[in-house]
Amino acid sequence: MAQSGPAEDRLETVVRLIASNMVAEVCSIYLLQPDNRLELYATQGLRAEAVHNTFLSLGEGLVGTVAKSARPLALSHAQRHPAFAYRPETGEDPFLSFLGVPLLRGGRVLGVLAVQNVTTRTYKLEEMEALETVAMVLAEMVASGELVNLVELHRAEVADDRRMHHYGTAISEGIALGHAVLHQPRFHVTRIIAEDSDEELTRIEDAVGRLRASVDAMLSGDTLGRAGEHREILETYRMFANDSGWLARLREAVESGLTAEAAVERVQNETRARLMRQTDPYMRERLHDLDDLANRLLGHLVGVPMTAAGDKLPTDAIVIARNMGPAELLDYDSQKLRGLVLEEGSATAHVSIVARALGIPMIGRVAGITDILEPGDAVIADGDTGEVYALPSQDIVDAYSEKARFRARRQAQFRKLRDTPAVTKDGERVALNINAGLMVDLPHLHEAGADGIGLFRTELQFLVASAMPRLSEQRAFYSQVLDQAKGKPVTFRTLDVGGDKVLPYLAHDKEENPALGWRAIRIALDRPALLRYQFRALLQAASGRHLRLMFPMVAEVSEFEAARAMLDRELTRLDKVGQARPASLEVGSMLEVPSLAWQLDALLPMVDFISIGSNDLLQFFFASDRGNTRVGDRYDLLSPAVLSFFRHVVSRCRAHDVPISLCGEMAGRPLEAMTLVALGFRKLSIPPAAVGPVKAMILELDAADLSAFLGDKLDRPDRTLRPLLTDYARERGIPL
Repeated sequence: MAQSGPAEDRLETVVRLIASNMVAEVCSIYLLQPDNRLELYATQGLRAEAVHNTFLSLGEGLVGTVAKSARPLALSHAQRHPAFAYRPETGEDPFLSFLGVPLLRGGRVLGVLAVQNVTTRTYKLEEMEALETVAMVLAEMVASGELVNLVELHRAEVADDRRMHHYGTAISEGIALGHAVLHQPRFHVTRIIAEDSDEELTRIEDAVGRLRASVDAMLSGDTLGRAGEHREILETYRMFANDSGWLARLREAVESGLTAEAAVERVQNETRARLMRQTDPYMRERLHDLDDLANRLLGHLVGVPMTAAGDKLPTDAIVIARNMGPAELLDYDSQKLRGLVLEEGSATAHVSIVARALGIPMIGRVAGITDILEPGDAVIADGDTGEVYALPSQDIVDAYSEKARFRARRQAQFRKLRDTPAVTKDGERVALNINAGLMVDLPHLHEAGADGIGLFRTELQFLVASAMPRLSEQRAFYSQVLDQAKGKPVTFRTLDVGGDKVLPYLAHDKEENPALGWRAIRIALDRPALLRYQFRALLQAASGRHLRLMFPMVAEVSEFEAARAMLDRELTRLDKVGQARPASLEVGSMLEVPSLAWQLDALLPMVDFISIGSNDLLQFFFASDRGNTRVGDRYDLLSPAVLSFFRHVVSRCRAHDVPISLCGEMAGRPLEAMTLVALGFRKLSIPPAAVGPVKAMILELDAADLSAFLGDKLDRPDRTLRPLLTDYARERGIPL
């Protein structure tokens, strides 16, 4: 296989050797083309003129069946099989028996290796395993170009050309030019055939033991917080790691003559190929769990770190991952991190919020990107458009370098507006606050010229900790935040965990629908010590200063009343122990659950302010899971239904003279922010990087004119008003 020479010669040598060793009259290699057709590339025993002239679709014929199912197929009388398809140019009439195995790499089918015999032969299990082992080696060599010279065989585009333009979802703005770093290092198995199977069995059993121990340790020890893994995911890992069937398949692969590493890769390939064909979303989701488990096992076998965060990073690292948690992102050196590209991810996932807070360009839902890129590959990630360029040409690099310089000039223009109040042309003052949650966010408050912090996510301190932060740690943290704010208002949201933000050290049952389950204020009211501790820390940190608090996920007035009563008890306790209260205290509620909108007349007399959390509110409004790639982007935030809802809430707040703000991610986009201002919002809380663009928009906006323009358009049955609003801004020169 490793000989030099033209591709055809090497392929012919391969099929000739396989046919000889398998005692088969025919051996053929079919490779999958970009148009999903299988092309005959080499054969020993079929007619030579059939090479490059015989094609089969996926599922067509026996070879197509093997490719589509990604499973071996052994037949003693092939022509009786219902999928048999006759190709006269091959001259395969005399051959009755058939054995075909897929060429798998990363769970993806690259082609099919098949042998045929004249007699009605029953192939033994050992023969099938031997052919699978050969196919595994072939797949690696085909994918890397070692076996098939993709230049000589210009039609042989088996592996995707990595110099490609990929599309995803823009999540965090910015342009990143740099080099790929795989979050979970890819292990290239180079030693496939075992010299001593007993030794390899011992190795794999030892590695499985270490894997199980590491998962147990993460579930019970301090490493869990640092790993950024949620408990329910690790419970799934534990279940898979202790699955006797999985270990049995690994043993069988080793006993067939593979090394421990090759055995893991074979079982991973087979499992991945099977799950990729599943239509059940839950089963497909298990693919990532099993992939991660296999990668962890390979890591134990070869003794390398589980993620790249601790490695020596390039100074322009663009991290590539299937998915990751917020704590994992924070493990990376922010001075070297230029961008983040995920195969999954959504705009409102917690890692996305952290990426925006750090000002890191981020793109999600880039299909197959972890399989396409190699460590060190040049990459361009466009967080404005969701485009990713792998191994870009010099022309593209030049174009994006200019775009990056243009963005830098724009940012310089925005910095000039830092001390300019955000006032519309018709004199409406709009307060622009920032969203924050970590100490690293605090410098942005003053750099951006924001009016304050409209949402401080207190749960981030809990999520990145390996154990529950103590009262003294919480108090010191909140005091530091207030110090850094230098008198500007800070609105602390009490602990909002649950759903996609599971504290590893807080017992939490697996839920069918965690977004609608035990989370936020529900956890706080059921675990009052947790909330009272946080109240105590916040009140002590704000001693003699102004304090603003708000409660998340309030669904009915009684929940706000219960939380407020707990706060009042802590205030009374301060008086009893002789500690000073905050100089002033404002308490508000988030509006994220639609039911609360129809209780506003009862709630508003009790609160000092209302803040709409559009991320969760719109998820519940449309019954659309924001983390589900199929429906997460199905509905538009600028639909008449959403805007009518906002107008109703603003109207009730004005009637009760209660300030209202919006602190969801939608307010950070100029077009959406423009619409919110027209609806009557005068306080927005947005990512720090959005302050400049949103302020520039506000300075060119006539709020009354846009409000009149909207008029009865909110009563339309349109899916969205986005095109209409975009045209409005363009015609009036409002920068978006």
